[in-house]
Amino acid sequence: MSWMVDGVPVPNTNIASNVGPQFDPKDIDYIEVQRGGYSAEYGDRTFGVFNVVTRSGFERNREAELVASYGNFNTTNDQFSFGTHTDRLAYYGSVNATRSDLGLETPVAEVIHDLTSGVGGFGSLIFNSTPHDQLRLTTSLRSDHYQIPNTPDDQASGIRDLERERDAFVNFSWIHTASPGLLLTVSPYYHFNRANYQGFGGGRPVIPEDDRASHYAGAQTTLAIVKGKHNAKLGAAGFVEHENSFLSLTATDPAETSLAQREQLWGNVASLFVEDQFKPAPWLTLTGGVRLTRFAGSLSETAADPRVGGTLRLPKLGWLLRGTYSRFYQPPPLATVSGPLLDLAVSQGFGFIPLRGERDEQHEFGLTIPLHGWVTDVTNFRTGAKNFFDHDALGNSNIFFPLTLERARIHGWEASVRSPRFFDRLHARLAYSHQFVEAQGGVTGGLTDFEPPPDAGYFLLDHDQRDTLSTTLFIDLPRRTWASLVVAYGSGFLDGDGPSHLPSHTTADLALGKSFGEQWSVQVQALNLANRRYMLDNSSTFGGTHFANPRQIALELRYRFHM
Repeated sequence: MSWMVDGVPVPNTNIASNVGPQFDPKDIDYIEVQRGGYSAEYGDRTFGVFNVVTRSGFERNREAELVASYGNFNTTNDQFSFGTHTDRLAYYGSVNATRSDLGLETPVAEVIHDLTSGVGGFGSLIFNSTPHDQLRLTTSLRSDHYQIPNTPDDQASGIRDLERERDAFVNFSWIHTASPGLLLTVSPYYHFNRANYQGFGGGRPVIPEDDRASHYAGAQTTLAIVKGKHNAKLGAAGFVEHENSFLSLTATDPAETSLAQREQLWGNVASLFVEDQFKPAPWLTLTGGVRLTRFAGSLSETAADPRVGGTLRLPKLGWLLRGTYSRFYQPPPLATVSGPLLDLAVSQGFGFIPLRGERDEQHEFGLTIPLHGWVTDVTNFRTGAKNFFDHDALGNSNIFFPLTLERARIHGWEASVRSPRFFDRLHARLAYSHQFVEAQGGVTGGLTDFEPPPDAGYFLLDHDQRDTLSTTLFIDLPRRTWASLVVAYGSGFLDGDGPSHLPSHTTADLALGKSFGEQWSVQVQALNLANRRYMLDNSSTFGGTHFANPRQIALELRYRFHM
């Protein structure tokens, strides 16, 4: 997935290295989501583009807000925020702190060695310097600490692994309206991300440490042109990445060899894009564009990705038919294996093939049916990937390396139903997905034993879950009170190497809230109401196995006041 903040990219080319958030969700005003055949302006992930629109201060008038919460597992998630605006200037800022005895999903049903804590800050400044020029500055800092959950045996043997993460970004945008149909946006940005996995305690052959710090500096420029029946965009984007990584495997047996390796890696990505949205008739919209990408790191690659689509609105019925065809290129991470670590891999029958970028081909067809306030949407999708990105562990070290598989395909159906408001109080939404996630062939990049695949057919990947269903019910009650209920069903992820799947599971979440005047509000939230403890997956991630979190109940108080 690709993430943006206020329309500016926040790049992170690493895979399976971070578990913490980049900033506090309470700083989000709303999220814009693009799925399927999205614009050529956005690259290069096929599973979705998320633009986080942050709070700016325009929604406040010299106001501050204090949020305090407490729940079981000694969980707290607190924030202080403030903001205001004038006709030309708006600012918003916040600081937050979190902690809990239930952090990451556990490898067993018991919660053992799972404390988490974090602090963060966020700021936004918008200044309308002239009637035609707007300046925006967004910045965020975050630090998180996680204990890696243990099994009872791990705890008894003295294993006490930790994950420490840091994240910071600064985005600046100059938005210039040259004429009523011409808009220029120039956005330089910087992003820092660090993930430090530290192994402590014995009871295993090696004690791992993996410390990676990545710096990204780049810019994006977009020119939007609206004229007649055309809505066109063209622009350029790119960033330079520097990665400083340290990996050590310390043998607990003095007779065995310990290894340590540090690498300084550089890479860069540059893209050009152009697209046009053309409306030859009020009921027909056609889109077409292309995105050109150049990656340079341990190897160099170039991709030219067309994206076309159309939308047809049926007269009188109001039904909306849509279809898209798109290609995508995802640059590879800079991670590599060399020196003593490569020697160890070779001694165990492994080798390292340089990682190449993932190339995807996707088509999607959909139908939206509005009827008496109800909206039903049905989508068929299919994605074919070459050099499909995944990750795997080195031996028993809990250190993860990216790899690529020869081919993969993700295909299926999705459907959603959204109700009108009943009695001006009640509305509901249902979402269902039926899909397959499969791969074919051997490892084409990363660590591999060069063993050919057992056959030429497709096999299921560990994140294959055939059916998911989510139902949300929201009720506005009298006296400024509300309630929401979410019921979620999953048919179960792949069990080991398959082809069987883990048992299905159903959970329910409930929230109740009430406002007292304009200043005070209270909310009670219960997650996993029935306290169902089930194995969520047993794939190659932290600990190898995850159980769903137990029931969590929390009380939150909000107090807003004038500064």
